[in-house]
Amino acid sequence: ALVTGAGKGIGRACAIALAEAGADLIIISRTKKDLDKISKIIKKFKSKCNSFVCDVTNYNQVRQIINKQKKIDILVNNAGTNIPEPFEKIKQDSMNYLVDLNLKAAFNVAQIVVKKMLKNKKRGGSVINMSSQLGHVGMTGRNIYSMTKFGIEGLTKGMGVELASKNIRVNTVAPTFVETPMVKRFFKNKKFKKLALGNIPLGKVAKE
Repeated sequence: ALVTGAGKGIGRACAIALAEAGADLIIISRTKKDLDKISKIIKKFKSKCNSFVCDVTNYNQVRQIINKQKKIDILVNNAGTNIPEPFEKIKQDSMNYLVDLNLKAAFNVAQIVVKKMLKNKKRGGSVINMSSQLGHVGMTGRNIYSMTKFGIEGLTKGMGVELASKNIRVNTVAPTFVETPMVKRFFKNKKFKKLALGNIPLGKVAKE
């Protein structure tokens, strides 16, 4: 199983859960320190773990890493971030970065992995694209993030229809707020935290 953005948050939790289920892991993150920590946890489950320091927006680097793997049965296409800004103040740099990471890189990783899966016709595979509640609804100050996650939902629907006959399942996971380092930063704004929790019926965020 390949997990991108595996160093922290949801990606980290997904990698550990896959190891608990018996999968061998290939983990990608931009931070070696984070990869080293999670590798130790994964190996406690007797799973193999290969880690790679890589920014997934670097197409040539990520393609080289993926193509070197013997096989990939599962992809958790998780790497992504958010830069909250009011709509009228969204910077071009912010928009371009979020589109490059959340959408373009996710597409590129999925395409490279699927090409590898297709070489093993009998085995097939599973692709999980990490979406969000904001791939289904809008929210103040999250316009570009929402745009990218709606894009992920559309990509997943198209991939799912096209690749089903090739024994490759494609799904999204669309969580609401999860207690990750990124969300903890957002929740320092008490007004925003109150707004977010007010939209969750349980009144609390999910934990990793």
